[in-house]
Amino acid sequence: MSIGSLYCKVSFIVCRRPRRSSPALLASRPLLRALLFAAALQPVAATAQDTVRTLDEVEVSTQRAPSTHRTAAPTQVMDVEKIEAQGAMQLSDAVRRMAGVTLKDYGGVGGMKTVSARGLGTQFSTLTIDGVAVDNSQNGQVDLGRYLLGNAAYVSFSQGQQQDDLLSARAYAAGNVLSLVSAEPTFFLAERTNLKVGMEAGSFGMLSPQVLWEQKWSRRLKSSLWVNYLKSDGDYPFTLYYTTDRQGKTSRERRRHSAMRMLTADASLFYTIAKDNTLTAKLHYMRGMHQLPGPVQLYNQVPSAESTREEVAFAQVRWRVEKERWKWQVLAKAQETWDMYEDSAASNSSHYLHNEYLQREAYASGSALWRATEWLDVNAAADGAVNWLNSNLQQRYAVQRSSLVATTRVRLHKGPVEAQGQLLATVIGDRVDDLDTMPTYSRFSPYASLMYTIGQGTTLRYFYKETFRAPNFSELYFFTIPRDLRPERARQHNLGITHTAEHWGGTLDMYYNRVTDKILAIPTQNMFLWSMQNIGKADIIGIDATANGQAGNVSMQLNYSYQHAVDRSNPQGKTYGHQLAYTPRHSGGASLRWENRWVNLGATATVVGERYYRMQNSDDTRLPAYCDLGLSADHKFDLRWGTLQVQVQVLNLLGTQYEIVRSYPMMGRNYRLKITYEI
Repeated sequence: MSIGSLYCKVSFIVCRRPRRSSPALLASRPLLRALLFAAALQPVAATAQDTVRTLDEVEVSTQRAPSTHRTAAPTQVMDVEKIEAQGAMQLSDAVRRMAGVTLKDYGGVGGMKTVSARGLGTQFSTLTIDGVAVDNSQNGQVDLGRYLLGNAAYVSFSQGQQQDDLLSARAYAAGNVLSLVSAEPTFFLAERTNLKVGMEAGSFGMLSPQVLWEQKWSRRLKSSLWVNYLKSDGDYPFTLYYTTDRQGKTSRERRRHSAMRMLTADASLFYTIAKDNTLTAKLHYMRGMHQLPGPVQLYNQVPSAESTREEVAFAQVRWRVEKERWKWQVLAKAQETWDMYEDSAASNSSHYLHNEYLQREAYASGSALWRATEWLDVNAAADGAVNWLNSNLQQRYAVQRSSLVATTRVRLHKGPVEAQGQLLATVIGDRVDDLDTMPTYSRFSPYASLMYTIGQGTTLRYFYKETFRAPNFSELYFFTIPRDLRPERARQHNLGITHTAEHWGGTLDMYYNRVTDKILAIPTQNMFLWSMQNIGKADIIGIDATANGQAGNVSMQLNYSYQHAVDRSNPQGKTYGHQLAYTPRHSGGASLRWENRWVNLGATATVVGERYYRMQNSDDTRLPAYCDLGLSADHKFDLRWGTLQVQVQVLNLLGTQYEIVRSYPMMGRNYRLKITYEI
């Protein structure tokens, strides 16, 4: 049975596909009931008349999200129903509501958004789109605000190891994996075309029209095309505090020079070669412009003149074969990314900056699973990639990185016990035009997990994983003094328990992470030239807890995280034993939804405790706690030729003034209206 999709053939029974209706059948509900009743009586009539009449077969395809309880690695999932119910537009909107995740947000719709989990740092997190990893060799950071959820089936976040029989080696190598899976088209009865048109508008000039076209070309070939345009003026008001305790003088200001424009187009093909043999392909294009407002500075409200422009285009393909005793998968990807940074404040002076970067990547991956016995599985995976980076900078402007990652995994599952052991090997080599000696990195990384199921609904789990990440191009070659840098290393331990019942469930995980050889930047003779050194260490002890329940039409979700993430770099240093910058000790969230035949109502809350914006913790570097509360209401109207859905949201209902990143204030109370028409 395919993990990505389930297939079944239906005779005599007509199934109504959820969330999309056939216009012909919607025209008359009594006719629909009559057809269903006639189809149910068809076998009886056929027997009485000694004839058999078979309806046309209907192929039903549904995508299966990963389990959140039957997995050794803590996994959180937001499916399409939750995405739409909570009005999540950007990938960062889904991630911010997950336990153990620290999101850096520079404000507004267009502000940069990066994720760090359990104190490991942004660059230990890997984003995959339909199973293929997104890489950024320039600085190792992926901006989650550049990826939208308009055509997503689900988003999952896995600590340590993602659950999948056919992971790529690059996903195995990640400290944690954020996975975005595109929706596969489904068609009801004789439908061949699905069309979905939407418009979302909000405060401060936010506008986002989108269109989704799904087509069934034949019994085996389907396609989807999703296009979205997102714009925002970003000129929202905020309060400027003149003192760190926020008790003194204040003034009301507006965020200026923070507009953004972004066009996204995503085309996918789904071809079923056979029942257990599928081929998918994707073309993705994004073009954006983002003005950078810069940090808010007291007595200096001169608008910034910094801006960025970017273009991303990639093509990827996945071939997956699944038999009873073995499975295998092949992935391939080609990507080109162009970034431009410009500061035109002093175009006639020596301070004018215009930097361009062009990244190219060629990537291939193969993975296989062999079911040796009923209780023993053996996995193997290997990835190869070549990355190129060119720049208009005069200093070391052409860099090439080749990487090879291979892994072998053994999984034992007998009765209530499941155990896994894995060894991963990584080899990375660089080539720079004007350097004679190039760094090479190689390492073996082990992984082990144990899971024990008690009864039907309770599972105990443990995993240990070692991860490392090589220095990126910016740390090695741009604006730095090149030197021999060791990769950052992370060791993760996780012990947890999960429980699921008919109407509720929950997870509780305790973890300990240790990061060594952390790369820190130290300025040299000026703030433009830096020295990168392996002098950082950190210990992270934490707890993640989640709970969900449903009573009738009311559903609820809760999560809580505790992180004691402290610096262990130098016992004589001023920051030794201090909480890591931007890492709250306490954070959590909740969502509540009531579905009814009139208007569906929902509420979400995100609570983040005190943090420090520098490694040295003091009253002057403390960021206050905040609570971000949102409300939503939506209703779906069944029309003669389709469905119309209307959703209204109030975000930051209390108008809380808070900052996730120091000097980058977030939006206060704002509103959104979303209208979607689907046929």
